[in-house]
Amino acid sequence: MIVFPAIDLKDGQVVRLAEGDMDRATIYADDPAEQARRFAYAGAQHLHVVDLDGAFAGESRNAQAVERIVAAFPGHVQLGGGIRDTRAVERWFALGVARIVIGSAALSDPDFVKQAARDWPGGIVVAVDARDGMVATHGWAEVSDVPVTDLAHRFEDAGVAALLFTDIGRDGLLTGVNIDATVDLARQVDIPVIASGGVKGLDDIHILSLHTRDGIEGVICGRALYEGRLDLAAAIALAGRGA
Repeated sequence: MIVFPAIDLKDGQVVRLAEGDMDRATIYADDPAEQARRFAYAGAQHLHVVDLDGAFAGESRNAQAVERIVAAFPGHVQLGGGIRDTRAVERWFALGVARIVIGSAALSDPDFVKQAARDWPGGIVVAVDARDGMVATHGWAEVSDVPVTDLAHRFEDAGVAALLFTDIGRDGLLTGVNIDATVDLARQVDIPVIASGGVKGLDDIHILSLHTRDGIEGVICGRALYEGRLDLAAAIALAGRGA
């Protein structure tokens, strides 16, 4: 199982939000590239980066910071936030991003996402962000009437690399991953699932790693790392043992 340390960007700084609320942001670092290097030094081979400003604006707002991260991190960078057209996808792949995460456009323009998955095999991840079981979009500011499982099923056989499932109500709160909902989703689809939202310690990593055969590909860790509640090297080692 892959452990993805997260770098969320707001105004060029590394932050974490509580439940996706931009007004509840905690700043953890002023140098995103240096933070990426620290994660690499701890053993991370994968990194999850989100342009939070871009998610709300619908276009890149922290491009320079992302470019510096990609240059500094020797592993695979997975990027999301405001990527909603082919030009943006092409640009980031050309700059060295390994995988693109698409959220809002997956609901509003699924044909674009499916075409991108065909054009860049293994490179497109669909974000399935849930608030009370319904899909949330536009930086989680809007909640649709589409159930998470319905959106996920729309992309089966589309060639997407993975589904990124976030329980928004737990994100950034250190309350623990919603294991039941995440594993349930993984069992219902034939697409690997990445867990996100609420990781608080090694117990979350251990439990998720026991469900790799159910389709859990990885887990994204944020606040627990920044606040010293989760040791990245230990998490990577534990995830590597798996089930």
